[in-house]
Amino acid sequence: MNYILFDDQTVRKNLLPLTFTRPVADIRFGILTMREKWELALKTNTSSLTEAYLSKKYPLLKKDDNILINSSVNPSDSLLKEIHSLKTDQALVGNTKVIAMRLSLKSLENMDTIETEEVNLQTESVCINDVWDLFSKLDQTIPGDFETITKGRKSQKLSDTNRMVGEHPIFIEEGAIVEFSTFNTKNGPIYIGKDAEIMEGCTVRGPLALCDHAVLKMGAIVYGPTTIGPYSKIGGEVSNSMILGYSSKGHAGFLGNSVLGEWCNLGADTNTSNLKNTYDIVRIWNYGQESFVNTGLQFCGLIMGDHSKSSINTMFNTGTVVGVNVNIFGTGFPRQFVPSFNWGGPSGYKKYNFKKAVDVAKRVYARRDLEFDQVEEDILKVVYNTTI
Repeated sequence: MNYILFDDQTVRKNLLPLTFTRPVADIRFGILTMREKWELALKTNTSSLTEAYLSKKYPLLKKDDNILINSSVNPSDSLLKEIHSLKTDQALVGNTKVIAMRLSLKSLENMDTIETEEVNLQTESVCINDVWDLFSKLDQTIPGDFETITKGRKSQKLSDTNRMVGEHPIFIEEGAIVEFSTFNTKNGPIYIGKDAEIMEGCTVRGPLALCDHAVLKMGAIVYGPTTIGPYSKIGGEVSNSMILGYSSKGHAGFLGNSVLGEWCNLGADTNTSNLKNTYDIVRIWNYGQESFVNTGLQFCGLIMGDHSKSSINTMFNTGTVVGVNVNIFGTGFPRQFVPSFNWGGPSGYKKYNFKKAVDVAKRVYARRDLEFDQVEEDILKVVYNTTI
């Protein structure tokens, strides 16, 4: 059987600016990305049906018998049973969205014209519907991912220099360094990835995922549920936030109820407001609707796309959305929506020179021994050309 993870177009638009640079399947939701969850559940690799400009990095593999799965839906044993019971040219449908389809090669190549027989979904699943779900549903997704990753495995020992309270477990992967810190697992488990490091004096409340090679710097304060993605470096205070990976908030400052993409950097003493002075429900920019929408949340901070950065002492207002490759600096609060490839701050913005943006990306990748190649550049070029 060939498994394909497809982008739900409504969800993809709701997840912008994060999905400018990746399919929905490669969004981190809990400890794992959606692709990692499905590949563990299916015990095989998957490919992607996504935007054409992303397909070179995330190619589509077609075979005679294909199961297409909506990558915004969290896998479960009961859902897998329903998916595998589908017959050719049937679609599993629930909650006004297509969950999965089983298609022959001919049907897959003519998806715009074929008609499928609908089968009603029986299983309730945790789904990504909006960008704020990435932090507001972490209390549901971190424990499940924790169980999946750690089941039947033995954790490394927590050093005696640390202090722990709580009923939920801590799991420490091989190579992780954890010394002279305090852990509270009363509200959920704590996962510390391979070769990750928690420096001295950190105070952590679960549920928390500190992914592979990530670092909590000295004295960091982290309130769960929070996920800190691979190779990220975090200092200061963080509460209920999702950091996809390869991003840095290395110094003092507060980040709360927020989502950072990859390759972001928050300068020293960057702070996010996550609660309005009026205690009103927060509204944020939605790319698909081209307007501000109601989140239904009282707490919502910053949503930042890949490669964006803030200077020291930057202050973000409640419910700010920052696009891809934005450089923010200057005194005062930036606008609550800053489109991609803008350079500036409260006093004004100008279009970020694309060549300069690529040069910076190459240097940032090189620091991680990675190559920012032509494929990556072409993706950013599309985002650049479609930004007003």
